[in-house]
Amino acid sequence: MSAINNKLQGYYKPEMFTTSKIIIVDVLGNQVDTKQFEKQLWSNKKKSAIEEGKALWYGNTTGWKKVPMAEYEKARKEASVPETAPEVPAEHAELMHMIHTSYDLKPKGLKMNELKWKYLMRSGMRGKNIMMTGPAGCGKTMAAKALVNALDRPDFYFNLGATQDPRATLIGNTHFKKEEGTYFSEALFVKAIQTPNAVILLDELSRAHPDAWNILMTVLDAGQRYLRLDEASGQATINVADGVTFIATANIGNEYTSTRVMDKALMDRFTIIEMDLLSKDEEADLLKYMFPLVKSEDLANIAGITEMTRKECSNEESRLTAPVSTRTAVEIASLLFDGFTLEEAAQITIYPQYSADGGVDSERTFVKQIVQKFCDDGTEDNLFNTDELDD
Repeated sequence: MSAINNKLQGYYKPEMFTTSKIIIVDVLGNQVDTKQFEKQLWSNKKKSAIEEGKALWYGNTTGWKKVPMAEYEKARKEASVPETAPEVPAEHAELMHMIHTSYDLKPKGLKMNELKWKYLMRSGMRGKNIMMTGPAGCGKTMAAKALVNALDRPDFYFNLGATQDPRATLIGNTHFKKEEGTYFSEALFVKAIQTPNAVILLDELSRAHPDAWNILMTVLDAGQRYLRLDEASGQATINVADGVTFIATANIGNEYTSTRVMDKALMDRFTIIEMDLLSKDEEADLLKYMFPLVKSEDLANIAGITEMTRKECSNEESRLTAPVSTRTAVEIASLLFDGFTLEEAAQITIYPQYSADGGVDSERTFVKQIVQKFCDDGTEDNLFNTDELDD
């Protein structure tokens, strides 16, 4: 019986049902039968509670007593709060469904785990500025272009690492013609930022001139979102259209000698997504997907070369300045597809990336030793014997 009492303990409100009948309702507004209570509720207490504008409290030991109506109303308000989360709006539910089922949209040739892909999709669909970071050749640009295709929106591409004149690329140029005089021609970037829902890819942002970063500051700032055509006072500004998303790629690290130390204020304007280096098996799978007619053993050897250079670069006293990238691995596989041997492909693609200074002690000699392992019978005998290697 005590379990029943525990359940029934609480606030109640007496209400006139008819001129002669008084009913009792709980905090949810449901009528209750007072016969189920251990302590009897007398009619005169119900009547006097109504006359005094009071509610009733039922306790396991105290039985029924009159209490201020405010206590009942407070309990009723607390009881009316749903225990479950409010229903998700249809528009948000659709967005969440698209995000969490989007992994099927990822190209098979892009090696990117499901969590990072969904985060990339969510950031793009939410209109966030995205910066893809990671080692050279790890798929940053490919991932950015995959997002563009998945969103199916207008897109524009700008390689900021290749431009020598940021103002001409991002704003435009002033020209002079004898017939027309001086006139200004806007850059494609100006059109791009005025295109609603456009996706704008800023490739190699870390290699861009600092002047480009300064121009982009207001464009990328969520609180400003405009491009100033000229720094002079009173000059026109161009507002970024609704729904425009910026995706940048960047190599961040001391090993990238052609990159610049990016301004912290600029990086704060982006959501950072770091691309991972591929494992040996992932690299082999990627190469097999791209070149199904090349022998699996040869593709595994290419993956083995890249893995060994990456392991070497992870050592504190590495003899290599950088590992063989996935981009180079793909190029080697393409050469094998065109009839080159692995040794020939390595001579063309890998060796020129490493310094020959120091002769037998050079990093080029060291990387040759790694390649030689996979060009021979696969044994590690004489792996670091330089006697048979060319300088």
